[in-house]
Amino acid sequence: MATAPQGDNDDTTPDARGKLMREVAEQMDAIESDFGDDFEIGRVITIVEVKRPDGDVELRLRANMLPWVTLGMLNTAIDTVKGRGTPS
Repeated sequence: MATAPQGDNDDTTPDARGKLMREVAEQMDAIESDFGDDFEIGRVITIVEVKRPDGDVELRLRANMLPWVTLGMLNTAIDTVKGRGTPS
């Protein structure tokens, strides 16, 4: 499975909107690389760390689905990361 470059402090795009859009584009590129053209996107969860100028850090989660479905997807993601040793 293709993965985007890893890094906790990737600040190559200072514009917040641009950075998020780049992340989504990289994810789409990786999906297309792995699955070709014969796929559809199902449910989507986004988790974003938001850093404020005063040093406060918050997480924003967007999951337009039932809470138990969201939890199931997050648990599966955790298992995937644990099994592979690196996030994608």
